[in-house]
Amino acid sequence: MTTLHVEHPSHTHAHGADCGHTAVPHGDHTDYAHDGHLHREHAGHWDECETDGHVAHEGHSHQHGADCGHESVLHGDHVDYVHDGHRHAAHEGHWDDH
Repeated sequence: MTTLHVEHPSHTHAHGADCGHTAVPHGDHTDYAHDGHLHREHAGHWDECETDGHVAHEGHSHQHGADCGHESVLHGDHVDYVHDGHRHAAHEGHWDDH
């Protein structure tokens, strides 16, 4: 799974620890949930942080939901759950690893 490099044009807001947006650990960087999508800093600009491809999180029996204890993040037309440094999203009866 790779991350697509799609620059978010005209994004003047500087994300950081006190910016008010949810910080989501993602591999070697931090994404910030903003208006239903995720941003990451990259080479002096902000990218849309979207994965390329479908990766099922095998052996994930935990059911995420409103009271599961994991932070929820609005992501486009669905909700991701931050779990162990990555995001899980419900997909066709299993959980995807974003």
